[in-house]
Amino acid sequence: MTNGYPENGRGSSNPRTLPQLSIATATGRGTAVTQQRENRRTRIIRSDPSLAGHFRGTPHTDIEGRSVVSGRIARRRILRVAGCGLVAGAGAAGALQWSAPGAQQSARRGRFTARPAKDAPAEAFVHIMAHADDSLYFMNPELEQCLRGGAPVVTVCMTGGESDGRNALSLSPGYAGLPERRPDFARARINGLREATAYMVTGDWLSPWHVEPLTLLPGFRVESQTLVAAPRVQLIFMELVEARALRTPRRDSLRGLWLGATRDLPTLMPTASPVGRVFRYTREQVIDSLAAVLERHRPTVVRTLDPNPTRLPRQPHYAGVPPVLQGIATYDHQDHTASAHFAQAALARYWGRGPARLTAVDSYLGYEVALLPDSLDAATTARKAAVLDVYGWVGGRNCGDPAGCGDRKVGARSKDSRWTSNLRHRAPGARSWVAPLPGGRLAAFAVLGGQAHCWTETGAGSGVWSGPVPLGGSLLEGQVEALRHADGTLGLFSVRTVLPAPGVPHRREVVTAAQTGTVSAGAPAFGPWLSLGAPEKDPSGSLEMGYPVAVTGRDGRVFVFVRNRSGGVSFRSTDGSGEWEAWRSLPPGPGRPVAVRDGLDAAVDDAGRVHVVAAGLRTVHHWRSAEPGGPPRPAGPTLLPAATGPLSLVAVPGGGMRLALREPVTSRVIVADLRPGGAGWRVTAQCAPIGGYGRVALAREGTLTVLAARDDAGLVRLSAGSGRPGPWLGGGVPHRGTAALTRDSRGRVVAVVLGMDGRLGSARVRGTGGGAVADWVTHDGGVLDDPLMS
Repeated sequence: MTNGYPENGRGSSNPRTLPQLSIATATGRGTAVTQQRENRRTRIIRSDPSLAGHFRGTPHTDIEGRSVVSGRIARRRILRVAGCGLVAGAGAAGALQWSAPGAQQSARRGRFTARPAKDAPAEAFVHIMAHADDSLYFMNPELEQCLRGGAPVVTVCMTGGESDGRNALSLSPGYAGLPERRPDFARARINGLREATAYMVTGDWLSPWHVEPLTLLPGFRVESQTLVAAPRVQLIFMELVEARALRTPRRDSLRGLWLGATRDLPTLMPTASPVGRVFRYTREQVIDSLAAVLERHRPTVVRTLDPNPTRLPRQPHYAGVPPVLQGIATYDHQDHTASAHFAQAALARYWGRGPARLTAVDSYLGYEVALLPDSLDAATTARKAAVLDVYGWVGGRNCGDPAGCGDRKVGARSKDSRWTSNLRHRAPGARSWVAPLPGGRLAAFAVLGGQAHCWTETGAGSGVWSGPVPLGGSLLEGQVEALRHADGTLGLFSVRTVLPAPGVPHRREVVTAAQTGTVSAGAPAFGPWLSLGAPEKDPSGSLEMGYPVAVTGRDGRVFVFVRNRSGGVSFRSTDGSGEWEAWRSLPPGPGRPVAVRDGLDAAVDDAGRVHVVAAGLRTVHHWRSAEPGGPPRPAGPTLLPAATGPLSLVAVPGGGMRLALREPVTSRVIVADLRPGGAGWRVTAQCAPIGGYGRVALAREGTLTVLAARDDAGLVRLSAGSGRPGPWLGGGVPHRGTAALTRDSRGRVVAVVLGMDGRLGSARVRGTGGGAVADWVTHDGGVLDDPLMS
């Protein structure tokens, strides 16, 4: 049935019928709401680097006036392109807005025109989450960028998120006396999500939705909502009962169902639900329902919450908990983790049922980000907060539904939360996933559909790729690292998840595959994937292991480094005969043990010494081997500032090292050098802010330094300079993961990205500084249009 609000702004008198959703509220309260929206128009964000420290706690303080939910934020993306400069001269204003590539503002009252669905969409997105606000907190700005990009976007909310049924902050006066109305609160959260989604797509939070029951499995119905202005945008609500507690084990919860503590889990029917009755799902039926969504929409990208959150340093004790519900307490919400596990199982089932569209999977950290440095700049944080204000019913605007128009437990708090000022993927992005082949062609590797895949250039320097060709692997996750050995062959490294089954514990392990030769057209062929295990023997500890980074020493020994459960760095290495030695840990050095974030990097200097770097909460940690082929040891304090997370490290001719990182709060790219002769680390360049987040690719070829970084619109931006980085080049293309930088057969630095459609784009850098040029070409050699100029 069609869901809309009547023009008088009141809900339907039939409690089984959703109120009408019409934006033509020309009388009564509707006029007042419309006028209020226009009176509170959000003003232009001024991004000032000098306010960076202030933004740590209050990321909204650079907005003139309130960033209210109904204001129309200008969508034109204004860029000030300035170069990377020496530290003394750094400082420039960044982008004023982030938006999807190609997003444009309608001239009429600042509204957006919803981009029509693509005729034959090359990309499609499915988001699987536990609660109605999860994607708004933990997947934005990537969520809005895909919503504005014209591709089909489906969001599945697994629980009703009913909590205690009180739609108010727990510290509000009189909170304890409020009635517990869980069906109403579940409906209010649904309303908040669809209003925030409509706001992101069209600019109008009251843009109407078509609501109907949907059958994913025989005998079961879920609530489906489709945005009328953009039918490619759909919300699906399964409405399973939530845990109603952050960590306290409960039998009737997603976690209880996943662990087998309960045979089935009921739904909680929101007020005026179209599904008609309560359903009870078994574990297999939940997995089958999610797999049905995947089969129905055939996504190229699936986004989930974090399946492997970090455990609490002190484990709480819960008396009387049955053994099946006992387990590790983490920083994240138990519903978040369980929803990610169900998503993994559904993906495995979907991939196992036969040929499927190649699918990339991205997982996002949840509550844990509150403990980490801000990874987003002020402008991006402000936009996220504005969207969350819509969800949180800030201003008490009237949507016509007596159940509520949003989630007041969120309210206006988002601007003060590090959940809002962060976006972090569980997989930090491979820093080396493109490698040269004998003969000068390039090979690229990525995880799609749970397997490693390989693309090969059809000719050296052509920029035209064949593939992708599957290389095996089972439930590989996140990323794959490619390492070139001294003999020119390649080795691949990734992480595999083993889902729980009778007699099989839930665990993760590092895996590797070695090149065995070539196949037709000279593409590399690989042997079977072999397990290298994990630093922790305890299966539950292996779930917290990071992603591998590998290097080859001058003597041919291979080192593989990962973040371990305790926050240190562990490694395995080969001996003189090529056999793998046991896991060992890098010593922490004097003082307190280090606690590093994932996204570490390693490189070998001109003398053959292995260097490892990793970001802690306050500084960057550095290990270095004393002699070629030896294990790295603490190299002393770097005295470098904190980084948002993933690092990139390359050797500099003469025995030095160069490091690229992002500065917290501003997201500015910073370059630091380790001078030969023990002079220590020194920050040598700060690049003009372009927003963005995540790992910055770094390459050094002779005197040329090249950077590739994500900007505030989700585009990869390049910088090329002699000696130090040059200005950011204009243009850029959408991508997922981390860009790769490598050298082609002619000695040119090549940037390669993987698109949301599972196809590659590449650019060869010519020139330096203001005269640098990099033209992006498609998988098949065609010219990639510049989304900023379209």
